[in-house]
Order: sequence, then C-alpha cells, then structure tokens
Amino acid sequence: MKKLTLFAALFMLTQMTFAGGLLTNTNQSAQFIRMLSRNASTDIDAVYFNPAGLIKLQDGWHFAVYNQSIYQTKPVKSNFPLLNDGNYEGIVKVPAFPTAFGVYKKENWAISLGFGPNGGGGSATFDRGLPSFEIPITKVVPGLAGLTQISPALAVQGYDAELSFSGSSIFWGIQLGATYKVSDAFSVFGGLRYLPATNTYEGSIRNVQLNVAGQMFGAADWLTQTAGFVGGLASQASAGAALLGGTASNLQPLIDGGASAFTLEQLEGAGYIDAATRAQVAGGLLSLGLTQAQIDAMNLATVQGTYSTAAATYAGQAAQLTGTSALLEGTSAEMGDREVITEQTGAGFTPMIGINISPTEELNIAVKYEMKTTLQLTNSTEVDDLGLFPDGGTSNSDIPAILAVGVGYKAADWLEAQVSYNMYFDKGVDWGVNTRDGAVWASVDPTQIRTREIDNNGYEIGLGLQFNLSDNFAISVGGLRSKSGIAESYQSDFSYSNPSVTAGAGLMWKISDKMALDAGFSNTFYEDQDVSFNDPDVGTYNEILSKTTVTFAVGLSYSIF
Repeated sequence: MKKLTLFAALFMLTQMTFAGGLLTNTNQSAQFIRMLSRNASTDIDAVYFNPAGLIKLQDGWHFAVYNQSIYQTKPVKSNFPLLNDGNYEGIVKVPAFPTAFGVYKKENWAISLGFGPNGGGGSATFDRGLPSFEIPITKVVPGLAGLTQISPALAVQGYDAELSFSGSSIFWGIQLGATYKVSDAFSVFGGLRYLPATNTYEGSIRNVQLNVAGQMFGAADWLTQTAGFVGGLASQASAGAALLGGTASNLQPLIDGGASAFTLEQLEGAGYIDAATRAQVAGGLLSLGLTQAQIDAMNLATVQGTYSTAAATYAGQAAQLTGTSALLEGTSAEMGDREVITEQTGAGFTPMIGINISPTEELNIAVKYEMKTTLQLTNSTEVDDLGLFPDGGTSNSDIPAILAVGVGYKAADWLEAQVSYNMYFDKGVDWGVNTRDGAVWASVDPTQIRTREIDNNGYEIGLGLQFNLSDNFAISVGGLRSKSGIAESYQSDFSYSNPSVTAGAGLMWKISDKMALDAGFSNTFYEDQDVSFNDPDVGTYNEILSKTTVTFAVGLSYSIF
C-alpha cells in the first residue's frame, strides 16, 4: 500500500482585494465608487486621493463620513480527478466599510486626518472549504486500494467530509498630513499613515467518512477496526510461518541421515517416522494446496523445501500485513476532526508625499507617492491542530509602494472629467512561497515549491465623468481597468488575482451650501484565470479561478466656514 499523507498546510486566508493592488484598497469614498477616478480630486475625499489638492478647499473645517457595502463571490472550479465535486464558492461580505475624513484649512495651510480600511475590511467564508482542503482527503481512496487483496469486503469506493473555512482581514489606515500652498498654482503635501492590521482564521475538517462496499463509515473508526483486523491476519501469518519453519527444521535430521530421496511412505516403511508423523506432515502439505497424489510422489528433500518456501512466504505476508496495519492506524489518527483558530496582528507605517499643480482654473494635475509599508504579523493562536500557526510565530504582509497620478478638467459648467493612473510596485514585495506547492511538495521534492512571483508591477487606469445637472445636483459615471503583473506561481485557490474592468455610477446632491450627499454603485467584471498545478500523484491539473464584486456606497460631507 502507498503511504498516505493528509492535511498539510491547508488553512490560509484568502486575500480580499476589492480594489487597488494585491493588498491595498483604494475605494475610500462614495465619490470614488460613483466615478472610479478621483486622483485629481480637490474635494474633501482628496484627504486620501490628492492631499496636496486640499489647499483648494475654502478656509474652515471640513468633514466627511462614508460607508460601503461590498459583496464578492469567489468561485473555484477544479478538475483534480479524485474530487467528488470540483466546484467551490467563497462568499465575501463587507456590510460596513467606513471611512472618515477631516480637514482644517487656513490660508496657505491645510491639516488633514483620514481613517478607514486600507486593506481587507471584510470576511470570507467557504462552506465547502477549498480544493486545497479536500485534495489530501481524496488520496485516501486510491491509497487504500490494496486492501482488496486482503478481502473484497474492504474495497473503499469513495469518501465524504465536512470542510469549512472562514477568514477576515482588516488593515486600518490612520492618516495625518499637512498641505502647504507654495503658489496659487502649486502646493505640496507630506504625511504619514499608521496601519494596525488584524487577520483571523477559523477552519475545520470534520466527519471524514469512507464508502466501503456501498456503506458509509466514519473514517477514523473504520480504519482503526480494519487495522486491528489486518493485525490479526498478520499474527496468524506469523504463527503459520513459525509452524511451517519448525516442521522444515524437524525434517533436517532425517536428511542428514541420508533419507532425502525417500517418500513419506518409504520413510514410514523404513521406520524413520511413524504413521502419526507421516499424517501430520502430509496434512500440512494439504493445507498448502497440494493434492494427495502430489504429496505421495514427493521425496523428503522436496517436502522440506516446500515447507521452507511456504514459511518464508508466510513470514513475508506477516511483515506486509503488519506494515499495513500500522499504516492504517497512523492514517486513522490523521482522519479525526481538526480545527484551527488564530489571530494575527501587527502594525506598520506608510510615509506619503504629494504635489498639486493647477495651470488654469479648469485644469488640475496631481501626483501622490506612498512608500512601501513593512508589516510583520504575529500569531495569537487558540487552537492549531495542524501546526500551521504556532503561537507567537510571525509572517510578513508588506504593502507595496504606490504612485498615483491624476488629471482633472472642467470642460464646461455642466461637465467635469478625471483621469487617474495608479502604479503598484508589487515587484518590490516579498510574497513568500506558493502555499499549495509547499503543502504538496515539502516532503516529496522541495525543489518543486515555487516562489509567488510578480512579473510586472500592477496598474489601474480610471476615467470618471460628472454631469452637473444643476448647481445642487449631479450624476456621474466611470470606468476602471485593473491588472496585476503576477506570474502563475502566485495563484492558488485561497489567494488569487484577476484582471478586471469596473463600471460605476452615482449621484451628488448638495443639500445646502455646507452639506452634500454622495451615493454610488459599482460592478466589477473579472477575467477568469485558468491556472495549472502539479501534483506528485496525479500530475498536472487545472483550476479556473473567478470573482464577482458589487459595491454600494453612500457618504455625507459637511463644512464649517
């Protein structure tokens, strides 16, 4: 029987990327959701998108609060040949994605404060687990195929299991900065964002069952019972080997006495053995499957050789059965319920700089650069049956540097446009190894474990249009193209990135001179990713990784002049 290996490195958090880079949310306002391009903003949401442009606000206090509700599905279709059903779906729910901005503007200075989730912000639930969870269990069935050689009643025909995984991730961004007007056309910004981060993981593998001869049995109990049965057969084979070997040894003095050519009948007639001994020796041969005629024709040397060969065969069977029994017992121990409950926490800092250029009243150009955030997370583990998250262990979760460029243009009183470009310097971030590769190949061939590579930096290009229907009311539309430069080695069923196009629309209602309401909706259309994986047991197989995302946003801004 082939050695069975189960439950290696299964529970890894699905990175919940709603917009922006692999770990970065740029959906920080309702204005963004309704336009999808805000890098040249000079409104209150410029606290995040274009802080150097805050100098365009009127002197006084300005505040804004927003909330988004984000819903994402993450279907995964695997063609791994041993799965019962290769279709899985994760559900990401972010009912509350709050953001708040505050600005105090006075003459040539503006002091700004921002708060909101800069990464994650919700929870992901996979009620059926993921292929990575289930694949190790699937290998139990072919691994037990050798049991049919022992008994047809031990034929294992399939499996079942209750698998679940949920995770949440939130990287809060607390931002403080200052903007200075160098001239009417030029302003600069410097600031710092503090990022406390928390990831939580809860996963379980329960009630693993095996289909044996058409009936479902608890895997652990059945394997234990079968291990006992096979162990009993091993004991019987060992006892048989000892008996047969003893008989062969007992015949050696007769051979040494020159009777090797005698048949059993001749031995009895010459007085070498009595009738009872002859019957005993013949009975043993009959039990080995020989006919009486064959036995009568055998000389003593052949008889002894037959007993010796049979003893060796029984001893080999005993050893094999003993090994099988131990393997079944070890597998049984792995098939019990398993659980992981852990929390990872850490914090980092993001320095930021920006400039804003306004050559004319109608044209505004903005540039912002966020430096790489070094972030190390520490495990606080409650339960870890799989040994994946040792309490106090650490892992890196760096956030890449970001370059944001925006151009805003007021073509007419009724039409405003913005073009935005974001570059995510993902190549400068250490994403570690492909966890699925590590789970599969660590004990087989570590050279097969791939690094999660980034071939090119990711980018976003956005275009937003706002139509001012009156002084107090406007509607807007926008589009956003996003693409990360990841290599195939980055992708896994628990963490993957898809190129996408997002469409958004919404409205602005100026309730009063000091208060405005923004609301928006966006829908993200992702390109399915067909990714190949290599498995030491089945070879190459593919998975199709998909996503869908819809977002609703509403926000209220208020100014005190």
